[in-house]
Amino acid sequence: MSKIIFIAELCQNHNGSFDNLKEMVIKCARNGADIIKLQYIFADALSFRPKFEKGIKNKKKILTIKRPFKKEKNRLKKLEIKNTELKKFINLCKKLKVKPAITCFRRSDILKIKKIGFDTVKVASYDCASFQLIRELKNRFKKIIVSTGATYDDEIKKTSSILKGKNFSLLHCVTIYPTPINFLNLNRINYLKTFTKNVGFSDHSIGFGKNRNLPSLLAIFNGAKYIERHITILDKNDTKDGKVSIRPEDIIELKKFSSLNKKRQKQYLQKNYKFNHKKILGKKFRKLTHLELLNRDYYRGRFISYKNNREINNWDEISLY
Repeated sequence: MSKIIFIAELCQNHNGSFDNLKEMVIKCARNGADIIKLQYIFADALSFRPKFEKGIKNKKKILTIKRPFKKEKNRLKKLEIKNTELKKFINLCKKLKVKPAITCFRRSDILKIKKIGFDTVKVASYDCASFQLIRELKNRFKKIIVSTGATYDDEIKKTSSILKGKNFSLLHCVTIYPTPINFLNLNRINYLKTFTKNVGFSDHSIGFGKNRNLPSLLAIFNGAKYIERHITILDKNDTKDGKVSIRPEDIIELKKFSSLNKKRQKQYLQKNYKFNHKKILGKKFRKLTHLELLNRDYYRGRFISYKNNREINNWDEISLY
């Protein structure tokens, strides 16, 4: 049985330090990562949206999350990786024989990312429904990986139709950070297989403790060919994504497990873990939870492009190029 393709998502767990980034790349490569990915984020791209300054809620529930613009911009500014360092990142990945990749969060960054030297690009869950972004990426990159969390089925279907004939992959994920194990709905993997054979799981569950690899192991057992996980070399409390991040050495278990046949995978799971398989598999078709919809509302449109001083969202049906 062929092994899964493991995507090591470094996100901002480097804390803006290229030395941290370099160490992460080396350790991920040594422990079996196939693709190592960063996020192309610069604070100046952040969009100011008044409703998130204080959040909105009624007596019963939160209607809009609170994420003040100034505080978020200052946080992101400290985490930036320069374009010159991104080129070094690509060269290091090539030297270590792993594929470099990056997430594109706004349309005006597409040509910059291409010029730096990336040929594999990731689309975050909240942009799975940004069809104009998808079109513009399709024409410029060899490989496109799309996460599908907090996205409706008709949106996934349309994005898949846009990418038809392209080398693309779809990743199931649940946009709750961290994702409780009974909210995983791994049966969604089977739904995504109706659009492409290249299907996987982007895992946002707790990254520490005995069960840190269990969701990804079960995703592999249920047919995932790709596994994406956040990676950290720092303490889980030292970065925003630390709690949903595993260590580079945790990759080894996932890669070894993926090389076993189904019978031995089942035996391994039964021997080493206690879990309710039915609950974790969940539903092939499901409604998005309130928390997922809150996250969709905030992250969709978080970064903005401009054309002739006009704000352009990723989904606006206006050509940027």
